[in-house]
Amino acid sequence: MAVKSMLAAGLMATVAMAATLGTQPELFGCGAPAPSEELVEISRQFLIQEAGLNEKSMVSAATIHVDTHVHILASDKSVAGGFVSADTVTKQMKVLNDNFANSGISFTLKSTDWTVNAGWAQFQDQLNMKKQLRKGTYGSLNLYFHTKVDNNLGVCYYPGNVQKGSDSWFQDGCDIISGSMPGGNAQNYNQGKTATHEVGHWFGLLHTFEGGCSGPGDYVDDTPAEASATNGCPIGRNSCPNRPGVDPIHNYMDYSYDSCYYEFTNGQNNRMKNMWQQYRAGK
Repeated sequence: MAVKSMLAAGLMATVAMAATLGTQPELFGCGAPAPSEELVEISRQFLIQEAGLNEKSMVSAATIHVDTHVHILASDKSVAGGFVSADTVTKQMKVLNDNFANSGISFTLKSTDWTVNAGWAQFQDQLNMKKQLRKGTYGSLNLYFHTKVDNNLGVCYYPGNVQKGSDSWFQDGCDIISGSMPGGNAQNYNQGKTATHEVGHWFGLLHTFEGGCSGPGDYVDDTPAEASATNGCPIGRNSCPNRPGVDPIHNYMDYSYDSCYYEFTNGQNNRMKNMWQQYRAGK
């Protein structure tokens, strides 16, 4: 694979691709914010540190166990209003654990709560909502499921050096549309893998299409560069023909259909473990 550590580091522009939630959505996007200068710099440093493991296709043997709190925000007590069942939450947790199993990362559901609040369900008054609902430490994953998340499938915040009790500390976590949960109504995106994508951001992973065909991209050695986000599951797509490898359409950090997703690379697995130790372990 191309060694991105040989490329100059620099600030990256985040590709924003979001489509309006509709009955037959063709393409959804992720609303993750642009990575901070701090995150870009630590990603560059980790790229160099991880080179030895990645060249040998090795993954750190460390394991991570994440306490997880699920919050259901509904407009009413109907399924259509976002009031999903406990069984759906269980299925979503199974998807997360299955998708991260090869990464050495597991998630334990510590609590689930249901709140009927039309504004919160529609992704309004988010900071106040999280100040009332967020649980655990900075190493605890909080997943908020809404009927709408602006015009995105989901949004999640990257890790950083935040002070406990600050607005940034409360905002930490992932906001996801409930229609993307297993069996939901988000066509092509209803196998629960939006949560996998967003939790990848929570662990510090960038989109695989970050930076397009030039520069260090997502600062992970073994994710081939791609010019833009994937739509659907275009097998063999090669949007950066002058760079090694075809587009990583099966990678959870692209924008493929759920049915197309099935992997994190060794480099991404090592990155998530390093980011965990840097920002979340023991916090």
